[in-house]
Formats: sequence, C-alpha cells, structure tokens
Amino acid sequence: MDKEISIQNLLLYIAWLIAVVATLGSLYFSEIRLFVPCELCWYQRIVMYPLSILLGIAAYYNDLKIKRYVLPIAIMGGVISLYHYLIQKIPSFGSIKPCAEGVPCNVQYINWLGFITIPFLALTAFTIISVLLLLIKTNKK
Repeated sequence: MDKEISIQNLLLYIAWLIAVVATLGSLYFSEIRLFVPCELCWYQRIVMYPLSILLGIAAYYNDLKIKRYVLPIAIMGGVISLYHYLIQKIPSFGSIKPCAEGVPCNVQYINWLGFITIPFLALTAFTIISVLLLLIKTNKK
C-alpha cells in the first residue's frame, strides 16, 4: 500500500515539475529571448502558471484529490495549444480567427526540426501533465 501511495505521489510530483519547467520556459522566451507573446500564448500562460502553483501545493501535501480540479484545466490548455499549433502549421486555420492585436498567432519564433514550435512545447507539457494526472488513482471513499 505504501509503495502504491509513493508511486501516486511521484506522478503528482513529476506533473508539478513539468508545469514548472513549462512556466520557466515561457518566461525564458519572453523575458530573456524577448519574444513577444501573442494572444493565444497569453491564454496558454493563464492556464499553465496556476498549474505550477496548484500542483506544487498538492505535491507538497500529497493531495491526490487535486486531480479532479487540475485535470480539466490541463486539458483546456492542451486544446488551446493544439489550436495555436494548427494555426502555425496549417495556413487555412489562421483565417478562422486571426489574433486581432499585437503579434500574429501564426508567427513561429522557433521552428526546431521543422515542427517544434512554442505552442508544440506547451501542447507537449499539457499532454504529459494530463496523462500523469490520469494515471493517478484516487481512493474514492
């Protein structure tokens, strides 16, 4: 039983680490590399930053019940990231709703290996967090 609890807590801790790395990565791109975030980037940040805090608190207190609150948030962030990525990689998606002000959402500040962009990195983080949260088993009493 203790081994099962420790594995569950480890999954929560890893999810928190992913959220922290994603948060620090977004800050690196905007504050150090001076990439101006577009509208959809801000929405992804609005979702990711609280995950860093909520998952950190839950990991500290070994609160596995946080899953029911943060999993929908992580999935929502993944949907925003996927949409943003599609706007960048499929030109016809950009005509659906282009960003109105500031930096256009189809700008690719990075394009590693021809497919890794900032929204792709965010999508990867949200997906890993969601999968880790889905793997956590909470005891229903």
